Parts: sequence; C-alpha cells; structure tokens
Amino acid sequence: MKETIDIILNECLTELDNNPTQDEIQSVKVKFLGKNGRLTALLKGLKDLSPQEKPLVGQLVNLARERIEAKIAAVEEAVKQQKLKEKIESEYIDITADFTHGKRGALHPLSMVNKQLMEIFSDMGFVVKEGPEVETDYYNFQALNTPLDHPARDMQDTFYITESILLRTHTSPNQVRVMEQSRPPIKMICPGKCYRVDDDATHSPIFNQIEGLVVDKNVTLCDLKGTIEAFSKKFFSDSTKVRLRPSFFPFTEPSVEVDLTCSNCGGKGCRLCKGTGWLEVLGAGMVNPFVLDNCGIDSQIYSGFAFGFGIDRMTMIKYGISDIRLMYQNDIRFLQQIVG
Repeated sequence: MKETIDIILNECLTELDNNPTQDEIQSVKVKFLGKNGRLTALLKGLKDLSPQEKPLVGQLVNLARERIEAKIAAVEEAVKQQKLKEKIESEYIDITADFTHGKRGALHPLSMVNKQLMEIFSDMGFVVKEGPEVETDYYNFQALNTPLDHPARDMQDTFYITESILLRTHTSPNQVRVMEQSRPPIKMICPGKCYRVDDDATHSPIFNQIEGLVVDKNVTLCDLKGTIEAFSKKFFSDSTKVRLRPSFFPFTEPSVEVDLTCSNCGGKGCRLCKGTGWLEVLGAGMVNPFVLDNCGIDSQIYSGFAFGFGIDRMTMIKYGISDIRLMYQNDIRFLQQIVG
C-alpha cells in the first residue's frame, strides 16, 4: 500500500512541476483530491483493511494529502505572481515620456466671460445670489409688475410646464426673493441660465444671463450709469463710453437701453456695430416703486436700480462671434480660435 501511495504522490508532484496553468491545477485537484480522486479512493478503501493496517495507511495517505495541498498552494501562488507581473508590464506607463505634443483643455468662452464678470462685480461690492431655474408665474411675472393680462408678456415667449409653473425667462425672480427676505441696503447680482422659445443666429432657447440690483436710500439713475460705466471700462477698455436711451420694462420706471461704444472699432463704425459705432448691450432702469412695495420695501424711503444682460451676448461681442449657436456646438475648431 505504501508503494501505491508513493506512486500517486510522485505522479501528482510531477504534474505540478510542469508549470501548469490555473485550469491544469484545478484538474490536478480533481484528479487526486476530488470526490472521486485517486487519493480519496485510498481513504475510502481503509474500511477493507485490518485494524492493524488502518492507522498506518491512514497516516500515510494524510501525509501525502498534506504534501499535495502544500504543493498546489505554492504553485497557485507562483501562477498568481506571474499573472500580476505580466499585468504590471502590460500596463506600464513611462512617466518620464515627453507629452509636450498632447492637447490641453481650457475653459469654454462662456465660462471665461462668466468668471471675469463675477470678479468685476464682486470687486465692486456686489454679492452673488442664485435661485431656481423652474419658477412660479408669480415670481417670474406678477411680482415684477407683469400681471396675467399685461402686454409685456408677449415680449417673452415662455416655456410653461403648467399654468403657474414655468422655466424662468430671466433671473429677475432672484431679485424679488432677496428683497422679500432682506432689508436694504441690497447690492447683488444673480447669474444663471434662462429659457425662452427662441432660436436663431443671435438667440438661443437656453442662454446665460446676469442681472444686478441695488436698493438703498437716495439711489438715482446717475448711480446706475456710473456703475455701468465702471463695469464697461473694466470688461472692455478704459475708452468705452456709455449711452442711455429711453425704453420700457414693466419692472423698472424709468427704463433705459444701454449702448456701449463698439469694442471692435472704438466707435468709428464697423461691420460689428453696423456702422453706428454703438452696440446695444443691456437693459436697465430704476426699480418700479410697485415692485419695491410688493416686496415689503417702502418705496417712499428707498429707491433702487436694476440691470440685466446676456453673458452669451457679452461673449459674442468680446470675441467677435457672429452666431450664438457656435458656442453650444462644441466644435473644437471654433473653441481653439477663441481659447487657443
């Protein structure tokens, strides 16, 4: 019996010495140690031996089993280490390699302009406030002196979700929320996405806007013009001039359209400004007393001004972009012309 055990043991060890794969190791386990394996069969045959032979043969079989299991564990570990070595070699990255020819990312033109605008207004003492893009009709229109039957609603083609819920058409609702929750003095800007049913070379159904609001005692239209002049000189150039033209917005009275001297020609006249030397940039005005009173601010004591403009339009002017849709198409050729 001892000779039989030695033959089985040597045969098993020989198979494990021939650099087996993981599948071959599994086959060896089944062949020798499995339920119907050769070594297992010897253990099952102990019942047929005499009482004197059983302990000796059982001990020899168990010793053989322990040697086989130890050998299998060692071989499996060697296979595991070899696979790990091959994986490391296949995934090796030379961190000293020269990647100077690789392309580097950059901020999108809209992101660059938005960042610059935030910095300018923050330096001027404005606090940034944000609000929901899905708004109620009350905050988007009614609180801003635009009731259900007001003709000014026709100026803004709106995405309605329900009769009273909509995608905001401007960021002015944020101003109402701040005025309801805070007392003057108030000096804030509210940037964010806005939505209107509009789509052509100069309009997009989704666009980025920034609006400003100042409320305090003795605020005048001169303060509004001075603020816009200071901003324009920072954003464009020191030679930029500001022109106010009468206009109409339901939430400001009086209301003005603000023109700046063309950033491309300096006011001499060019294709960008259509030969006028001026660019229409934003709308503004003194906050309508009705809006102040509606927000719980006494219009007999306080006054304020508000302004708003499209970040997209500012980006188009700054970089001479003729079609707003180019900024949303993610064409790498276009983006490289702007950010390099």
